Amino acid sequence: MNLQTLYSKSYNQLNKFQRKISMPLKVLLFKNNIAKKQLKGKYNVEIAFLEGPITRIFSYKNKNVKKIAWIHNDISKVFGAGFKSKIKRILDRKIYSKYNELIFVSKDNMKKFNEIYSNVNVEKKVIYNYIDNEKVLIKAEGEQDIKFDENVTNFVTVTRLVEQKAIDRLIKVHKRLIDSGYYHKIYVIGDGPEREKLENLIKINNVNETFLLLGKKENPYPYIKNATYFCLLSNFEGYPMVLEEAKILKKFIIITNTASREVVQKYDKSVIIENNENAIYEGLKEVLEHKAELLKKLDDNKSYDNQEIIEKIRELL
Repeated sequence: MNLQTLYSKSYNQLNKFQRKISMPLKVLLFKNNIAKKQLKGKYNVEIAFLEGPITRIFSYKNKNVKKIAWIHNDISKVFGAGFKSKIKRILDRKIYSKYNELIFVSKDNMKKFNEIYSNVNVEKKVIYNYIDNEKVLIKAEGEQDIKFDENVTNFVTVTRLVEQKAIDRLIKVHKRLIDSGYYHKIYVIGDGPEREKLENLIKINNVNETFLLLGKKENPYPYIKNATYFCLLSNFEGYPMVLEEAKILKKFIIITNTASREVVQKYDKSVIIENNENAIYEGLKEVLEHKAELLKKLDDNKSYDNQEIIEKIRELL
């Protein structure tokens, strides 16, 4: 490596580090200016619909507006466990206190929030995510680019390729199962910053033919409908809409023990696996060994109550 290359590499790393540090600081220090510049016009209600910078920006001073923060994740894990996450928790305690109401997509998420921010005394509610049943059922009748082999057990997951979703762990489990003689295929629909890393891991483990990253699909529903199993084996979750969609399509669902368990309560066609690599290996092995028995399970899927959710949102606004 010559001096110019070394300088260029060091400069890029420094630049990347500065961007990582400077953006959160800008949001924190200048949120009032950012909000005034971007939020032009008068509003009765402002909703911060994502954890992080948006929640901090929307906490700007404006007494004439009702402020709502919508929390979609396990707040104890969403920012990691390092020094930066501890700073964010300290700062966000004050940020969340500036809202009139906090809305959580699961009871588990609200519980985890209260454990961390016990002194944030604002009104809190749980409102599950809205899904259009008919739209899911109609779209599921569409075509899929890659046809599944009906003689093979096919797992499908639809997710962002981010650390939270633990696709790297799933690749390792898949490799162990293949080496143990449990042939199957796993299809991952979605994209994200972890893609290159995951592609390399697939090559290293020599599972290119059985673990497939399909990228983002405009219509993932035919894949979910035609899969043997739908799985979501994340490190942590909020209240994943994709699991409700899989229920609408009457799929057998496999999840890790996260807030996702709220979605499959009273849904007989599901398995909850402890949230570690060995447990996932043993859980999927059992699913593969008892495929015929599991797929005969009766469907106890109640219809998704859109009207109840809509009424809760109306009351909120």
